[in-house]
Amino acid sequence: QVSGLGMSPDDVVINGGMRADARWRKGNATLNFWRVVENMSVVPAGGFNRWAVSQAAPMRRMHIRGDLVLDDGGWSSGGFLADSRVDGQVRSGSQQQWLTRNSAIGEWKGANWNMVFVGTEHAPANSFPDPPYTRIDSAPLIREKPFLFVDARGAWRVFVPALRASAAGTTWASGRPAGAARPLSDFVIVKPGASAAAMNDALTRGKSLIITPGVYHLDTPLHIVRRNTIVLGLGLATLVADGGVSAIVVDDVDGTTLAELLVEAGPVESPVLVQIGAPGAAVRHSSSPTLLSDLFVRVGGAGVGKATRSLEINSNDVIGDHLWLWRADHGDGVGWTSNTAANGLVVNGSDVTMYGLFVEHYQEDQVRWAGNRGRTYMFQNEMPYDVPGQTEWMSGTTRGFAAYRVDDGVTRHEAWGLGSYCFFNRNPDVVAERAFQAPVGAGVRLRNMLTVSLGGGRGTIAHVINQSGPAAQKGATVQKLVSGP
Repeated sequence: QVSGLGMSPDDVVINGGMRADARWRKGNATLNFWRVVENMSVVPAGGFNRWAVSQAAPMRRMHIRGDLVLDDGGWSSGGFLADSRVDGQVRSGSQQQWLTRNSAIGEWKGANWNMVFVGTEHAPANSFPDPPYTRIDSAPLIREKPFLFVDARGAWRVFVPALRASAAGTTWASGRPAGAARPLSDFVIVKPGASAAAMNDALTRGKSLIITPGVYHLDTPLHIVRRNTIVLGLGLATLVADGGVSAIVVDDVDGTTLAELLVEAGPVESPVLVQIGAPGAAVRHSSSPTLLSDLFVRVGGAGVGKATRSLEINSNDVIGDHLWLWRADHGDGVGWTSNTAANGLVVNGSDVTMYGLFVEHYQEDQVRWAGNRGRTYMFQNEMPYDVPGQTEWMSGTTRGFAAYRVDDGVTRHEAWGLGSYCFFNRNPDVVAERAFQAPVGAGVRLRNMLTVSLGGGRGTIAHVINQSGPAAQKGATVQKLVSGP
């Protein structure tokens, strides 16, 4: 992570570049994960700044005084840009998909499968499927990620941006953004070696947490019990759930923020890694919603990890802003029976909104949405690569599981810009019956969907949504559908 410490991005100016390249993999940026840059102005040498990244590599509150290039000549699979200004042209290159939210750009050039723009000035017009641009003029409800800054007196503070409705453009275009500056005395600075008990003691006393870079093993969940609590990670602070516990449990309270955290499953299976609100939560939080910002979950990859559900949302009105929930497809401890994980995201709360939802390789329904009035703006998914065979991957009599499933009892749900890809490298004869599943009804609509069979057709997704849309398979690897069901 590299972050400026000004109130405005223009308070910190970098001459030359703030780059992420893929030279270490000969231009292939598909493993450029977990890089964070925010709150700076960049005057790029040569007129352009390269940010060749894939998942979990957000660029926030940035002012690029030139062009922005999002690849390095090879494959790339990002990505997320928010609350930023690019004076020149954004060139997406090989990027498979991208979300640009509440930003201002000079121009956008490029398209591959799924480019989504929400509340972004000078975004291209909606033209899905060709080119595959999805444009929504404003974000219905959003709160930006809190950030550290140093005030005019030299004091360190945490700025908490205000909630915005029908939001377009950046928070800082007209000067100081709306929000509150909280003193560091409101926080406990957590350093490596701190125990879960020590962190919970601080939370119980009404303190928020700033968790400095490191790996923290938890023998009991971090338990948030008070409203307006912030848990802000720096440098992708990593929380490992040991002994089958949850990593984070949030009571059904107003205004919680979880930001820039990497939650990792341990070798003993956890029923759920992050839980927002207890099952049956009924309190409304529309004026002070919980925010999950740059929240990343990993099951396997650094060693054997197991978790039934990565993220369970029971509270109402939660906002998710850039999540990558990942059952690892490579690294250590990876295998069909090693890093087991059924669901990435389960939503039971009402009025939950997701911006930039990335969920990959889970073994059952990867997103399961049971709450009403849910909204998703840009969804990226890969089905599990390592399915041994069709008999091991059946949902009753249905072949495979959905990437994104809206439960039958839901009467209102909307989503825009959704992509699901398969690459059944162990057995290319495996078939997923559908990528997206939703009940038929006037209030349920998924727009601008696509399916892809990667590797030239290693596996089949038989339908885009329910029984609609042609198969993505060898000879017809990319399929698109404007609306369903």
